[in-house]
Amino acid sequence: MRIAIIGGSGVYDPGMLEMREQRVETPYGEVKLKIGLYQAEEIVFLNRHGEKHSLPPHKVNYRANIWALKVLGIERVIATAAVGSTNPDFQPGEFVIVHDFLDFTKTRLYTFFEGGEMGVVHTDFTQPYCPELRRILLETARELGIKAHDGGIYACTEGPRFETPAEIRMIRQLGGDVVGMTAVPEVILAHEAGLCYSTIAMVTNMAAGISATPLTHDEVLEVMAQNSRNLRNLIFQAIPRIPLERGCRCSYTPGKLDTVVREKKDA
Repeated sequence: MRIAIIGGSGVYDPGMLEMREQRVETPYGEVKLKIGLYQAEEIVFLNRHGEKHSLPPHKVNYRANIWALKVLGIERVIATAAVGSTNPDFQPGEFVIVHDFLDFTKTRLYTFFEGGEMGVVHTDFTQPYCPELRRILLETARELGIKAHDGGIYACTEGPRFETPAEIRMIRQLGGDVVGMTAVPEVILAHEAGLCYSTIAMVTNMAAGISATPLTHDEVLEVMAQNSRNLRNLIFQAIPRIPLERGCRCSYTPGKLDTVVREKKDA
């Protein structure tokens, strides 16, 4: 297994064949995921928010999730996310293949490198999202006639509440294009683990103070449901285009993470 899909809000069933459940033990807790077949290749599906959307963004066990994917040998991750837009060029129903992020979270566990056997490592984040996966997703979207913006800055807030108009004005001034609650620390941990990581952000609404009406979570899910077909087509048409050999720098793993994962897996 080399490819994983991380499903966000509204993405709970990837629709693959011969789906089976698998549990993986990690130093941070157990992870339950599903494995299915697509064009004779096994693909891992991880539901970020758990069954029936039981986990709010700040309670997701991001470290366990990424560690489990690493243990399974995953190299490539396509993540989905429902986002609000602070950019008038990014409209509801459109996709954004994000290229950078701003972090406004407060209480989360952000790294594998907290000292001890993992050491203390300062990881380079010049390219937080895999350029090779981004290119493949954008090319696939163009061929399918799906509106997907090339690049965007994802501003990650703590949640689970939505942002205030004042916060959205601040995010716009700092360059944020879309706003959501799950990019951090997921992208950070994937980068530390040497995984190629990309995010397809689906715009579900204009953000607070821009939208003419108050936002509800039901509206987010409704827009996701309306566009789930395009999202699924984009992901599964992109998968066969992903080469076996990686042509990016994402595989570089700083510190002792690879060694520790291998030792714990063999133990």
